Amino acid sequence: MKNLQEPFSPRRKFLGTLAAGAAALGLQAIPSTLQAAPSQLAPGTNTDPDDPDAWFNQINGKHRMVFDVREPLPGHEAILPFAWPKVFLMTNAATGTPEKENSVVVVLRHNAIPYAMEDRLWEKYGFGERFKITDPGTEKASLRNVMWKPNPPFKVPGVGPVPIGINDLQESGVMFCVCDMALNVNSFVVAQSLKMKPEEVKKDWLAGLLPGIKVMPSGLWALGRAQEHQCAYIAV
Repeated sequence: MKNLQEPFSPRRKFLGTLAAGAAALGLQAIPSTLQAAPSQLAPGTNTDPDDPDAWFNQINGKHRMVFDVREPLPGHEAILPFAWPKVFLMTNAATGTPEKENSVVVVLRHNAIPYAMEDRLWEKYGFGERFKITDPGTEKASLRNVMWKPNPPFKVPGVGPVPIGINDLQESGVMFCVCDMALNVNSFVVAQSLKMKPEEVKKDWLAGLLPGIKVMPSGLWALGRAQEHQCAYIAV
């Protein structure tokens, strides 16, 4: 079990792994949209549910925002990537635009990808230890996705209990997606540390994605598409 406790490599090693191991990562399997978007279609006409570009056609709110979540935050700041989308919706509602008349996209990329996955995978692969995510209930490395169906709800100082779980935000119309490039790189590194086949780990991770979370060719690709759909950008 020693390997389960080994922390992830720092950013430079992450990028080095990406550059050096492209062929081994199976990058040829990444959707063709990473290479080129379909130029024959006018914007807004693509309705293929399996096409990442079509997913962004849901963005039609009066006010639009994309939140770039690339790292788990420490301590009490851990809730910010999920609290801020709710604050955006709440304050727009308070100024005359109901929540579901706005568009919010949350992009989970780089080291924030565990938030896209179910509890089973957190325990099996030691996500809390690997990605330095603490369970506020135990104050130890988390064995569960604390942002999926949190019970009781999180309390925001000065505001009180606020429904900021991923499931709560989805019910308010927030769109969540996850970076496939990060899934590729990190599942490969995890597979090596556990002496497993990379393709089996990646398949397991995809099978354990939370309902409603869309896989994108990369988080950067998704951020670009969101801004092309007139979303203002917020780095969390």
